[in-house]
Amino acid sequence: MKLLKELFCIYSPSRNEKKMKRYIKWWIKTNVPEAIVKTDQIGNIYVTKGESETYPCLCAHLDQVQRTHSKDFEAIEAKDIILGFSKKCKQQQGLGADDKVGVWINLKCLQKYDAIKAVFFVGEEIGCVGSGKCDMSFFDDCRYVIQCDRRGSNDLITSIGGWTQLCSPDFLCDIKPELYGYREEQGLITDVGELKDRGLKVSAVNLSCGYYEPHTDREFVIKSEVINCLHFVEHIIETCTKVYPHEDEDSYFFAGGSYGWAEEYEEAYNEMEYLLLNRPTMTDQQLLDYFRGYFFGLKEDDLKQIIEEVRNINFLGEDEVREAFGELITVPQEP
Repeated sequence: MKLLKELFCIYSPSRNEKKMKRYIKWWIKTNVPEAIVKTDQIGNIYVTKGESETYPCLCAHLDQVQRTHSKDFEAIEAKDIILGFSKKCKQQQGLGADDKVGVWINLKCLQKYDAIKAVFFVGEEIGCVGSGKCDMSFFDDCRYVIQCDRRGSNDLITSIGGWTQLCSPDFLCDIKPELYGYREEQGLITDVGELKDRGLKVSAVNLSCGYYEPHTDREFVIKSEVINCLHFVEHIIETCTKVYPHEDEDSYFFAGGSYGWAEEYEEAYNEMEYLLLNRPTMTDQQLLDYFRGYFFGLKEDDLKQIIEEVRNINFLGEDEVREAFGELITVPQEP
């Protein structure tokens, strides 16, 4: 976990990822000296290791949402949990695990495998800026593209928003997600979705990688779930050695079934959580007006329930915090 904790301690907000880029270039030069590293004008980092007709390809993004990162910030381990903390401020602070866990998985696989590609995008959190302007020719000799940029432990994202399809049935069959506890789901906008919209011609997926409460200062990771995601990615690299062609047919259905109420509810929840984190002064009525008519399968009562759930969201309970971290953290009391 040393490398992962070092990544957590590098503050990399959107539009200011310079420290993270410098660290990644230094780490690759030190630990994978044979790799070829290139950057483009916008700041994306492209890495190619080894010579092969085709490559497995991983992607991750460099930026994080959190705006609080004290000078004494540290990543603290307790049992199976890692969270960010400032002793001076006596408060929890976000790790930027979204998507530094993905960055960590990219680096570990670059170190392990003889022939592999990886790309590190800037500005995903502000609209997939890096992937929206990247060099698409980098993917011409790729077998597939894997991104680890999803909260939780077992989501295998195969479509974005129910309309952008990411991968072929052949790829889903060969990766055997059930061996690692993954199940097929549809997700929200992220870099692999942007790549597909720009014409990526091979299969892609986005994987849960063990972080929780993304975009907040309550963010934490479960180490065992991070490791499980790494093992799943390694399994795919080692067993899926052919090219998996796929071109999106722009369908409103995803491989797991129709885009139904449960999927809309989850998407609305995630979108509303993100909106409130960035615009915390919005009233319930403003939120309803914003989302009304956008999620066609949800009633107004559904939206009101989501608003209530998001406003009352909590990190670990007080007992769980004290069990893991003793008296280090002062748990805020309800007013």
